[in-house]
Amino acid sequence: MTSLLDTIVIEHDPAQAVDVLQITDTHLGVEPNTPLLSMDTDDSLLAVLDSAGKVLPAPDLLLATGDLSDQGALNAYFRLRDYTRSVCQHQFWLLGNHDHAETLRQATDDNKDLIRNDIRVGAWQIVMLNSQIPGQVGGRLGPRQLALLEEALQAGADAGLNTLVCLHHQPEPVGSAWIDSQAVVDADEMFAVIEQYPNAKAVLWGHVHQEVDYLRKSVRMLATPSTCIQFARHSDDFKVDDLPPGFRHLQLLPDGSINTQVYRVTDRSFTVDLGSSGYL
Repeated sequence: MTSLLDTIVIEHDPAQAVDVLQITDTHLGVEPNTPLLSMDTDDSLLAVLDSAGKVLPAPDLLLATGDLSDQGALNAYFRLRDYTRSVCQHQFWLLGNHDHAETLRQATDDNKDLIRNDIRVGAWQIVMLNSQIPGQVGGRLGPRQLALLEEALQAGADAGLNTLVCLHHQPEPVGSAWIDSQAVVDADEMFAVIEQYPNAKAVLWGHVHQEVDYLRKSVRMLATPSTCIQFARHSDDFKVDDLPPGFRHLQLLPDGSINTQVYRVTDRSFTVDLGSSGYL
């Protein structure tokens, strides 16, 4: 059977931690400095990257977990590459519901590594799953991505690697009715696969524009603030928060444990339309 894995191996001492910078939901517009709910998303991303450089000056990996462009624009993907190329050599992108798959592929024609689905580095494997349903807001993995996940976890187990699973949409509710209607509809099938493999240590996602960190059985469940606007927690209807943009640092330790912290930009203020009822 043909493998579904597009594997890249990054040389790294397996006895050393892997430092990962996660950014998510950058929502870059068609043109530079396009506002989203009054926030300049290019400006906020650059502020986040500047803050990240002070915390983590030399990450081993950068993960960008979807909604990279607000309208799937080619120019937005090129700008994202320009902004991040000096941050980290090894970076990997996921599609979100706002992204356009074919346009993103065009933007990565000269660097296919950006869209790999099986990344092996040190004592870790990172699996990048596509939860996008083209033309829809909510998420789904479907048979092919679920099969990819199982193949990857088996390969990781065979290689003695710990595994971090990444996707864009949340696999479980986060407590806000409006966005929880957009969660991964076949997440139960995803967890049924994950629970067969003790090497699966954590699931990491974006989409919810807020920080999440809890344990589901023995698996760490993590979501990260957007690099632009933030969503208010525990809200039945769309509501924006005034928290500043942020990022997540993950330290993947050789024993399979994870140290992680969310950081926000605290040295400046941002404009956001707190009265908005949505932006789709």
